[in-house]
Amino acid sequence: MKIELKKENGFSYVDEGKGPVILILHGLFGALSNFRSVIEEFSKKYRVLIPSLPIYEKSKFKPSVEGLTEYVSAFVTHKGLTNFALLGNSLGGHISLIYTLRNPEKVNSLTLTASSGLYESGMGSTFPKRGSYDFIKERVAYTFYSPQTATKELVDEVFKIVNDNFAALRILRFARSAQYHNMRDELGDIQTPTCLIWGLNDNITPPRVAHEFDRLISNTELHFLDKCGHAPMMEQAESFNTIFTEFLAKHQPVTTIE
Repeated sequence: MKIELKKENGFSYVDEGKGPVILILHGLFGALSNFRSVIEEFSKKYRVLIPSLPIYEKSKFKPSVEGLTEYVSAFVTHKGLTNFALLGNSLGGHISLIYTLRNPEKVNSLTLTASSGLYESGMGSTFPKRGSYDFIKERVAYTFYSPQTATKELVDEVFKIVNDNFAALRILRFARSAQYHNMRDELGDIQTPTCLIWGLNDNITPPRVAHEFDRLISNTELHFLDKCGHAPMMEQAESFNTIFTEFLAKHQPVTTIE
């Protein structure tokens, strides 16, 4: 499936399928293609929307978790979205948490996979060897259980990003903003039904982080996937989609397709 990126009013986004809305937020290095299997599966019965977050390029929104939340809010308003399912991976999960806290009336359900917001161990606070392709390849592979998931295409993409001075500086600012914005004291206020889908072999947001989210958010269900790292929707796509399907059936059921 070829992923078509639409452009409108300063937003770039994927918009596939018809029906109840699933809004997806990607991570710091999360290409939209990371959600290919989700798009292919759920666009059959849902409308899947994935805005391209302004992480690597100049934007009127501040390079922080607050700025990205404002961007998502502006996108939701522009598209006139309400009563949607929200899914976030890594930094996208962090933004999803903030957005849900501030707009609980719009979010029917929240799904977090490998979310930041409590703890995250990424590439570190600097890129000491960002000119080294082998170093970037190693760090990208570190995010997965199976190093083979770090395809040359994916490594090339990350290598290009971190070797762009402007993009690299913005990435650092976003990473630091996420680290400083710890949500431990706010998570108890979330009443939205929440599904946690986590890799048992996640090195970046380890399983203990999922248990902490499960403890702090009141209405949760927690699922672990074996032989899976920081991107369950990529490494264990079939299992991820099954869990997500069952969760949506309870909180974002398909009624009619427009």
